[in-house]
Amino acid sequence: MKVSKFTASVIALAVSSAFAVQAADERYIINVDNNNKAAVTALAKKLGAEIKVDADGFIAATFKGKNLNTVKKMMSNPVQSLQARGVTMAADVVNNATFNAIEIDHPRYLMATYDDDAGDPRTQQITPYSIKQSQADQVNFNANAGMKVCVVDSGLDQHHADFDWNNITGDNDSGTGNWNDGGSHGTHVAGTIGALDNNVGVVGMAPGVAMHIIKVFRDTDGKWGYSSDLAHAAQKCTDAGANIISMSLGGGGANATEENAFDAFTAAGGLVVAAAGNDGDNTRSYPAGYESVMMIGGNSKDNGRYESSQFPSCQATRDDCVEVTAGGLDVLSTYPMDTPTLAEIQVGSQTLTADIASNSETPVGSLSGNAYYMGTAEATDAGANGNICVIDRGNISFHDKVKNCEDSGGIGAIIINNEAGPLGATLGDNNTTTIPTVTALLSDKATLTAATSVDIDVSATGYNIISGTSMATPGVSGVAALVWSNHTQCTGTQIREVLKATAEDLGDAGHDVYYGYGVVKAKAAHDYITEHGCDGPVASNELTNGVAKTGLAASKGQDLTYTFQVPAGATNLSFNTTGGNGGDADLYVNFGSAASSSNNDCKSESATSTESCAIASAQEGTYHVTVSAYSTFSNLNLVASYTEGGSTPVNNTYSNNTSAAITDRNTTSSVISVNDSGSSAIATVDVDITHTYSGDLLLTLVSPSGAEQVLRSYTGRSTDDIKESYNVEGFASSERNGNWTLRVHDNAGGDTGTLNSWTINFK
Repeated sequence: MKVSKFTASVIALAVSSAFAVQAADERYIINVDNNNKAAVTALAKKLGAEIKVDADGFIAATFKGKNLNTVKKMMSNPVQSLQARGVTMAADVVNNATFNAIEIDHPRYLMATYDDDAGDPRTQQITPYSIKQSQADQVNFNANAGMKVCVVDSGLDQHHADFDWNNITGDNDSGTGNWNDGGSHGTHVAGTIGALDNNVGVVGMAPGVAMHIIKVFRDTDGKWGYSSDLAHAAQKCTDAGANIISMSLGGGGANATEENAFDAFTAAGGLVVAAAGNDGDNTRSYPAGYESVMMIGGNSKDNGRYESSQFPSCQATRDDCVEVTAGGLDVLSTYPMDTPTLAEIQVGSQTLTADIASNSETPVGSLSGNAYYMGTAEATDAGANGNICVIDRGNISFHDKVKNCEDSGGIGAIIINNEAGPLGATLGDNNTTTIPTVTALLSDKATLTAATSVDIDVSATGYNIISGTSMATPGVSGVAALVWSNHTQCTGTQIREVLKATAEDLGDAGHDVYYGYGVVKAKAAHDYITEHGCDGPVASNELTNGVAKTGLAASKGQDLTYTFQVPAGATNLSFNTTGGNGGDADLYVNFGSAASSSNNDCKSESATSTESCAIASAQEGTYHVTVSAYSTFSNLNLVASYTEGGSTPVNNTYSNNTSAAITDRNTTSSVISVNDSGSSAIATVDVDITHTYSGDLLLTLVSPSGAEQVLRSYTGRSTDDIKESYNVEGFASSERNGNWTLRVHDNAGGDTGTLNSWTINFK
């Protein structure tokens, strides 16, 4: 048989179609102290629940026909609920059935679409393009480093020879079957991470890396699980000693249980990697959308965008949107040995290129029969009975074409493309047909429509070409394992930051929503750590009077430290932070030694990144400044300033030119730090705002003492933007020194904007 194409066969699933798959029953996570878990479990069962997950700190259960509010009421009022169902429980058990929270257990779906490409890894080892593109072929994997990747997916084919089975373990999650009994999606993912360098098949990013496989997708259709399954899997990954969790999956909706599980894994030094999704829009998928999880997008072999890759905006930081990309389009990797991947059509002595229709019931083997041309197959046709239907693309769905063929008695279907190139047809997630179905090229239409008989040959190769952010995610997981194996002194968070710092910047300069920081590069990351260490190059940490440090960024839990030299006689000493892209930075200042939350002369810990420390009596010498990331922040500004002894104020105009987003029904604050003495005597405040329907906005000026004056009230007018100067008379007796705040409150939905800049003009 001539080898012509590798093609998809079983799952053709993107996030958009996955969201349409309805789970059997609504499922909920009940967070509970372990001491009370037995009682809560017993109560839930009495109230009709079926327990699906029993994990550390929570259980997950289905309550047939019950919504979230009903379940909360039932569990919160056990006596009444038990009476209503006519059942009883021991009083001590009821009294101990207390829980912390109940939340929706959101479904999580596989993220993969399928494509085809030429090649035959059965007779030689092929290095996939994504390996070369990510420089994984330029770094040697250190097999003695103890690196382990936990692959949370659909399982792994235990019969595949391209894996080191002495180095692979696994777990099953609830109701999923054996972790090593197949799993097309999971087998492909695992091959990209760690397929062996053994002169056959393909080679992975980190060849032979230890893997722990957790199968979380249901045996019923192999396509979906729940967020609680992932939270439980994170615990199992920890128990297995994994360094990295790789998840080519996701779904809508966030919950605290899932997020906390990945927060804990990351806090313990690990790295969590997940797919952005394949909807081609700005939808945020979870778990990739959590700050503790590295979100991965896809790219093509020519560094172009993988158009189906999702590109959510960065809500507060750049840790909840795409951070880096790897090969996601037409990625060759391992596939179950018994799963059909290769098809061709024989017409007499001619061999025609064919692809297997995704989600079709097309087994390995050969099908021979008379050919019957059925046009676009928009209705049943008695002439198809007992024959292989030859069908034109167009007018109705692929599924309905094949269904009409089968309902007419057809024994197989060939769908011909109506444009040049291969046809990646899918019969949909709810396919009801059972006959083998393949697709053919438009260039072969004349041959097929004139044929009297045809043969369809389908074989399994053990390798396949697939597209999706599911394929990019294991690429990054494998690169992380490869780099980390050579630098085991680093933490997972440090590896994450290095991969971003060394990615090849594509798209718009700097970070963008499509590529993040760019295509991940193993050799560049390895060299970076070798030269600079895990934390990268050390930037100057000395502050200069009145000169802002800009563009500062830190991940949750990270500290940035600085020093500031203050001369004798200095007054009006202050330290201020602004910006932060919605993150939360806290500020600590201490004279003579390192500053921290427990060792400081001044601390500022608001719920935002706008912080201020004013030192009443400045000392001559070194002040130490620590900016601590309570949550991840970026684009932060830090300025320290003082007035030199004997100097007098000469500046009467102060501005803040750092833009700030104005979002629906929220308050945006911007600070100007004034380092002059004397009374305020403000003449005007100039404001530059871009905002549709500016009548939604209320502008208030707040003095350093906390006094307020409304500059502009709600007007209800539909005019856009505000570029105005306001006379201010209410602060004549106030001290001008300190932080002046402009508050912009948006009072309605539907219109947003930006505070571009504002200026205080003193008399």
